[in-house]
Amino acid sequence: MSRHAQQLRDHDINPCVAETDASRKCMDDNNYKKDMCTAYFLKYKNCRKFWHDIMMQRKRNGVKPEMPSAEERRKMLESMG
Repeated sequence: MSRHAQQLRDHDINPCVAETDASRKCMDDNNYKKDMCTAYFLKYKNCRKFWHDIMMQRKRNGVKPEMPSAEERRKMLESMG
């Protein structure tokens, strides 16, 4: 597996691994008919937007690392309910 592919699978780097996997599985299960997987694509898009906004806010505030670790993200989501 290439280094880039490994990074995409790293939960500390990519907060939307589960959404990526779910949308790929949907595509596999539905013979790549995109219209059958719209809900999965929307969940992925919302995940990316949410964590991108968090990352940009942390960057503006000078917080390092800009992307929270998987454990920090889990705690953040739990605190939100």
